[in-house]
Amino acid sequence: MSPARPARRTKNRSVETTHVDVLIVGAGLSGIGVAARLRREHPERSLMILESRAASGGTWDLFRYPGIRSDSDVQTYGYDFKPWKGRKALAPAADILDYIRETAREYDIEGCIRYDHKVIRADWSPADARWTVTARVGDGDKTVTFTANWLFCAAGYYNYDKGYTPEFPGADRFTGQIVHPQHWPEDLDYAGKRVVVIGSGSTAVTLIPAMADATEHVTMLQRSPTYIIPLPAEDALYDVFRRILGDERGYRLTRKKNIAQNVWLYKLCRRFPRQMRAVIRWLNKRMLPAGFDVDTHFNPRYNPWDQRLCVVPGGDLFKTIRKGKASVVTDTIETFTETGIALSSGKHLDADIIVTATGLDLLALGGVQLSIDGEPIDITKRLAFKGTMLSDIPNFSFAVGYVNAPWTLKVDLVADFLCRLLTQMDRRGATVAVAENDRPDMPTRPLLDFAAGYIQRSLSLWPQAGTEDPWNLQMDYYRDVAVLRDTPVDDGTLTFSTAEPAPTRSHRDLARPD
Repeated sequence: MSPARPARRTKNRSVETTHVDVLIVGAGLSGIGVAARLRREHPERSLMILESRAASGGTWDLFRYPGIRSDSDVQTYGYDFKPWKGRKALAPAADILDYIRETAREYDIEGCIRYDHKVIRADWSPADARWTVTARVGDGDKTVTFTANWLFCAAGYYNYDKGYTPEFPGADRFTGQIVHPQHWPEDLDYAGKRVVVIGSGSTAVTLIPAMADATEHVTMLQRSPTYIIPLPAEDALYDVFRRILGDERGYRLTRKKNIAQNVWLYKLCRRFPRQMRAVIRWLNKRMLPAGFDVDTHFNPRYNPWDQRLCVVPGGDLFKTIRKGKASVVTDTIETFTETGIALSSGKHLDADIIVTATGLDLLALGGVQLSIDGEPIDITKRLAFKGTMLSDIPNFSFAVGYVNAPWTLKVDLVADFLCRLLTQMDRRGATVAVAENDRPDMPTRPLLDFAAGYIQRSLSLWPQAGTEDPWNLQMDYYRDVAVLRDTPVDDGTLTFSTAEPAPTRSHRDLARPD
């Protein structure tokens, strides 16, 4: 796959009206995927994407830290309708970014994107059967409005403006640089420097091998260990399948194989935690130096898949430790000092640069304030219908991926469900579809029921899941295939109706790049 090219920042030409059939919030992996599916299944529908940043690609354009890559195999991270042609099992950000933008070009989506448009609120009009969406343009106070028959939120699940950084005592005393990976300085020079990376999640295990050869030494400082497993750098079977079956069929077969592997690994970890812990420990031990204290640094307190497993391509993190270029310290921080970090054990880590790979801040629905007829909606009181719509909110859907599997698997299913739902509305002559909650007394549970700290910090700000179908959200791909793809849309769980919208000029010819 060729290196990623910068997205063109388009000047949108004047159009007669600002109404579209489907308006999508966010031009990242999810937004482009949903738009491409609409182009395939509903080419007659007009669409628009409002993107808060100046470029497409979402996460993969925002994050610029060394070594950034996917943390799941590319065949399941890619769209189900577009084969991934790269050889690496875990793809670099540049390749993912190019894949997303190539999809946008193939499906003529680029001209539908309004950059520097941050959606701040959306109001549903029952009388007109449409959304009025307000977006702030650029960094100023100027706002613009659009109307749409259907609103789809593809803004991801975390705050693009800032990452999560705990309050570290004495941080103002440190004379070196403190960097959060979400805001990596382009000119950061770490050559020959002593670097401490705080954290042991996917960002930390990606950063350390990428930085190690250039630094004097890099230390991974963790409060507690994470499960880390090696993955082959390339999928040999993928090459065989492509050679025999061609790109498309080889991709589909590899994707099915990898989905099954991911699902069964998760199920085995949940059903046989003690045995799977032993297997992961054995893998770690054989890749680490002789005498390495595996039980202190790579033996988590929780069971496998209570939190997300981290994968390292070709075991690169373990190789870096074996070479002596990186080390692991399991301890807690007492305070930052002028020259590094004082630990609770009494030890001191000398550092020129401290990287706070301490996670993300979650943000539900991109922070968009929803309302109906001017009345604000408290989304924390709403239930997720089949994991894609919200109770009693008409013509609205969203995408939030799996916490235990590649994100795109859920996005593909949600996009497919939306297209089938729109087809069903056409057949019925309906203009409104809503998931009505007729069980207000039903017990609820968190939408993202996962033990990871970045999720637990923000659960109270998210919609809820129910305990009965179709409100019972589970992180189970095969179950979602049955619910979102194999079950008829018109299964009695949605309410369809017809409302005559106020007259408006059509908006079929969207702006094109200059």
